[in-house]
Amino acid sequence: MHFDLADLRLFIHIGESPSLTQGARRAHLSPAAASARIKALEAQLDTRLLYRDSRGVELTPAGHTLLTHARLVMRQVDYLKAEFTQFGGDSAGHIRIFANTTAVTEFLPEVLAGFLAQRPGVTVDLQERLSRDIVRGVLDGSTDMGIIAGPVEASGLQVMHFSTDRLVLIVPAGHELASRRQVTLKQTLAYQHIGLHDGSTLLTFLRDQVERMGETLALRIQLSGFEAICRMVEAGVGIGIIPESSASRHSHTMNLVTIALDEPWAERERSILVRELEALPGTVRALIKTLMPGK
Repeated sequence: MHFDLADLRLFIHIGESPSLTQGARRAHLSPAAASARIKALEAQLDTRLLYRDSRGVELTPAGHTLLTHARLVMRQVDYLKAEFTQFGGDSAGHIRIFANTTAVTEFLPEVLAGFLAQRPGVTVDLQERLSRDIVRGVLDGSTDMGIIAGPVEASGLQVMHFSTDRLVLIVPAGHELASRRQVTLKQTLAYQHIGLHDGSTLLTFLRDQVERMGETLALRIQLSGFEAICRMVEAGVGIGIIPESSASRHSHTMNLVTIALDEPWAERERSILVRELEALPGTVRALIKTLMPGK
């Protein structure tokens, strides 16, 4: 059985698109040519890969299986190309990262700025994802590495802890909780919260904790970043739960009070997830070394 790499890449484009036409466009093919290639691939595998209707295409169970393997194959091909670019160094290549909210909005931009400034030939695709999607993405090869916070259930992956942060409560000066040294999550639910946008890992995590208690998280407004949350809290709009590293930084310029959360999950290990560290190209390993300089 022979697989054409161009066909596998085309199938990935189609599998990640809502329609065959859009997948074909990403592969720089006409819809007719793309359809013919997919039909030939189905004939070779003797199985149906796509359900086709007027609304677009949907992967069959066999299609989902092929998509997983195709991603892994093409990822290894990309790794091979990167390894032999400028003799396998770390000065060129493409890195795809799935990361949680804190990583995307807080520390990764600064790390990547220095990393990319030293490597003009490197490009990065950074996407904010939920924890379960980060794990799944590393497992199925749709991302080179994942960055996650909190407990990790990732059988079959290498998990490398590289730092620790805590979730804390921030309130405006003069708030009735401001004199408390620590509070539980339940004690904060009597007040309106300022939260992150739907789909963010932190908001999803907090909602899960609240639902386990049979309570409701009252959100007054949802924002796209921690600085915006801090500004709303400072103005007295509500209270917020954010990483301690972010609270500490913004407290230098805003009138905020930080209170410890008396919860076992408040301390969160940051971890890098990969399938196999030694199999990664030099560019990705160099970024991981930048994130873990002392390890």
